[in-house]
Amino acid sequence: MVGVTEFLSNTTTPKIAALLLGKQLRLATPTGILTAWITETEAYLGATDAGAHAFKNHQTARNQALWQPAGTIYIYQMRTQFLLNLVTQSAGVPECVLIRGIEPVEGVAQMQRNRPVPLANLTTGPGKLMQALGLDKTLNGTLLSSTTLDLRLTPARNPQQIATSPRIGIVNKGDWSTAPLRYYVAGNPFVSQVKKRDQDLAQHGWQATII
Repeated sequence: MVGVTEFLSNTTTPKIAALLLGKQLRLATPTGILTAWITETEAYLGATDAGAHAFKNHQTARNQALWQPAGTIYIYQMRTQFLLNLVTQSAGVPECVLIRGIEPVEGVAQMQRNRPVPLANLTTGPGKLMQALGLDKTLNGTLLSSTTLDLRLTPARNPQQIATSPRIGIVNKGDWSTAPLRYYVAGNPFVSQVKKRDQDLAQHGWQATII
């Protein structure tokens, strides 16, 4: 069975961003377990990527986690919001995937206590999902772990269709502003900026079988 570290480091970061769709985040909290399917991601390609924090290998105290091994959690703050990234390559290669959307599975009531909004608006964006999970920067620089925040490769869901687009909020970065490095489950309502007419409310864009 492929482990999480191997899964996150055995191919390119864009491919990992696509493969993460349908995998499950699992968070252990004092009040219980929270789980959710990953529905939306963005790939960030390190030193060559003008939209990435590690562009030109720029290292700061804020982004130091990016140079750690695959499976390291990189959380940074943007204004009042925290954003969750997973490091995807071997130590010294500062590439990562931003988790932009998740579909709640277990612990929905706790997520709504953390972020008291209707379910449809609970986790449809990178800052929103962190509020719902109750996460701040505490886990920044730590490895994925079953005792804190983990990535489960099984069970998993297969998207009916993976859609791509430019990343959101990457402006004035030349070709990197339009590079199709955002991946999401087409039709899933737990994706940021998805229009209601494009939502599949029956299957949420998943194939029927959970694997």
